[in-house]
Amino acid sequence: MFRGNHPTRVDEKGRVKVPADFKRVLDERYGAEFYITSKDGKIAKIYPMDEWVKIEQKIMATPSESARKFLDQANYWGQTVEIDGQGRLLLPGLLREKANLKGDVAVVGLVTHLEVRVLEDYTKRIEENQLTPDDDKNLAQIGIW
Repeated sequence: MFRGNHPTRVDEKGRVKVPADFKRVLDERYGAEFYITSKDGKIAKIYPMDEWVKIEQKIMATPSESARKFLDQANYWGQTVEIDGQGRLLLPGLLREKANLKGDVAVVGLVTHLEVRVLEDYTKRIEENQLTPDDDKNLAQIGIW
């Protein structure tokens, strides 16, 4: 499972080095192939291929117009990539440019996949989007927090 935020950098060639904690999970549970995509061109989502295939299987099991729209977006922004010998992943050029993924980024673990976000934007979002008392109440109802 992927957990936490590990700030890093995207190099001049558009590669992001997978932080060591996440690389360890990848080495233990997944292979070298990934699908990197986005729903909106703002955040890069890195799926180990095993996890991406599960999403595709769900879509194929219940095809709908919403699923088709999702696939259109995922395919437009997405590419299959392999991790290199230094533990780097090349972010798709179209997505990298649209999301402004260069320099300092946050690599965030979301259980089954990773997100790459502009670090400054992510920090601002966290600071401006604090949990409210209603959020606390909703989380308590499901036994969290």
